[in-house]
Amino acid sequence: MKVCILYSGAKDSNYALYLAKKMGHDIPCLVTFMSNNPESYMFHTPNIKWVKIQAKAIEIPIEIFKTEGIKELELKDIENALKKIKKKYKIEGVVSGAIESDYQRKRIKKICESLDLKSINPLWKLNPEKYMKELVDSGFKIKIVGVYAEGLTKDWLGKSLNKDTFDKLKKLNQKYKVHMAGEGGEYETFVCDGPIFKKRIKILRALKKWKNNSGHLDIQEVKLIKK
Repeated sequence: MKVCILYSGAKDSNYALYLAKKMGHDIPCLVTFMSNNPESYMFHTPNIKWVKIQAKAIEIPIEIFKTEGIKELELKDIENALKKIKKKYKIEGVVSGAIESDYQRKRIKKICESLDLKSINPLWKLNPEKYMKELVDSGFKIKIVGVYAEGLTKDWLGKSLNKDTFDKLKKLNQKYKVHMAGEGGEYETFVCDGPIFKKRIKILRALKKWKNNSGHLDIQEVKLIKK
């Protein structure tokens, strides 16, 4: 099936792309929404400005749409964008990286149905611990770029998701109920490399921004490197 990927640059959309390719789907483009609202219910915002570089690293064309990110009204922005994507690329389905969020999954599905597109959720209801282990074992290189939950301190910003951090997340899950996959917004990620990447991304410069026990890593300069 010819599908587009709702792409944020974070771990879930990258792994959804990885699984979609393994399922044999034809993927002519990635679709990204740049929201002016950092509190958007639908869209990932941390370091979204670097999706063009990630798309170059993956070597799949990317289509970027802007939205004000106003709750519920942003759904119309998604519908209008997918209508254009369907016409331009002749897509038949839309892949998203929802794991447990019914809010996002149901709204994307409804939009897809209105456009006669199939909504595909390859990560839906995966066991969080098993999913995170698969991410690490598959070779994805992931940086933590936002932390917003008790137990996740400033020193987590810029850490790589690997076996060590995986074990620490398990302990935080047991102590503070931090969702292993960050599905509750506990943390945000940025993918630098992986099995779907033709080139890897090296972060050259980034600033930690911290306030009221939460913060994010603002990536300011990157470089594409041949693998």
